[in-house]
Amino acid sequence: MPETPPPALPAPLPERCDVLVVGAGPAGSACAQWLARAGWKVLLVDQHGFPRDKVCGDGLIPDSHHALQRLGVHAEVMAAAQAATHVGCIGPRGGRIDVPGRLAVLPRRQLDDILKRAAERAGAVFHAPWRFEAPLFDGDGSDRGDAATVVGARLRHTASGTEARVQARWVVLATGAVPRALLAAGVCERHTPSGIALRGYVQNDAMAGRLTALEVVWHKRLRQGYGWIFPCGDGVFNIGVGLAHSHAKDADGKGSMRDVNLRALFATFTEVYAPAAALMQGGTLLGDGIGELKGAPLRCSLEGARYGRPGLLVTGEAAGSTYAFSGEGIGKAMETGILAAEALLAGAAAGETEAATRARYDGALAVLKPRFALYERANRVNDHPWLADLLIWRARRSPRILRRMAGVLEETGNPGNLVSLRGIARLFLPIR
Repeated sequence: MPETPPPALPAPLPERCDVLVVGAGPAGSACAQWLARAGWKVLLVDQHGFPRDKVCGDGLIPDSHHALQRLGVHAEVMAAAQAATHVGCIGPRGGRIDVPGRLAVLPRRQLDDILKRAAERAGAVFHAPWRFEAPLFDGDGSDRGDAATVVGARLRHTASGTEARVQARWVVLATGAVPRALLAAGVCERHTPSGIALRGYVQNDAMAGRLTALEVVWHKRLRQGYGWIFPCGDGVFNIGVGLAHSHAKDADGKGSMRDVNLRALFATFTEVYAPAAALMQGGTLLGDGIGELKGAPLRCSLEGARYGRPGLLVTGEAAGSTYAFSGEGIGKAMETGILAAEALLAGAAAGETEAATRARYDGALAVLKPRFALYERANRVNDHPWLADLLIWRARRSPRILRRMAGVLEETGNPGNLVSLRGIARLFLPIR
């Protein structure tokens, strides 16, 4: 038999750059584009070749639209996406309320590729598949704890095993929820995820006219979680389940997963929600690169990692940019990526010290932190699904409550207040 040829050697990486961005998802590509626009020499790497699949609900809510507009790719994304006008909230007893908003669905395989190509058009140089192995440090090259300054990274080509060293003024980790890179960089505070999700793509042309909203379903049998069905267009649907607070955390940042089987939870979703059953029974679960049922961890609430160390910033889901209540993270990933780039640009323009630039970025994330805390409070709905029934019942009778729910989508309203004790009490005020 002929011998298998060795893998081709990768194209050489630049030896130096201004910023090395690791991870070409929404956060990394947004950061790379923003910096490249300003004329910085940016190297963007990812451990996967593009386009590539990414486990996600694929929903684009208003904050995503705003970020996409800032990045100049909104029209391109919407030309490929399936637009929607409502989120359909369905309670345990079958009650439903359609909350209006600026919404769309686009599989991450397409979205992330659009964002990555936009970064390249701005001048960023992209290489894949390269994986972050470890930081490079100044001085004698050793990690002397928090005092050691990161001056680049050691990368490994995942196909050939080739290693490369890249010197950089800054390294930005946008490596997602898997903590491997955070651990290697010495910035991980939580090894386990805050939540987990499972999703698949189903082709079912007969359901195309029946499921047009982004549907989110709560049920007592999905306690501490929820199910969703999002239309992708052309008879394809993203269907999945999410589980908040899936892992307990101990003092060392480690912990065990709750005794929950995600595939069993998915099967339960199809039992308790008739449209999910109809979608699966009459449809075909897609595979071959699009993905069958696939799971992924979530890092939420801007927790689980330090936002940086000397010479390095952490952004996107690596920094916990996903909302705990809804599992939505695309918009906030892009937003935090832009904030990282803005901090670097402003720090350089002001001639700041490295520490001052990191403090600037920490401050920008601190402004976002209270909103993430409110979404943690809103997790009461996942813990107590009957709250969804109450909200839906009242919203169907009260334009005021519906407006407040729409405000949560638009980020002009407080999701935690809807399910606080005071908020619940206000639900019983006279309808108006």
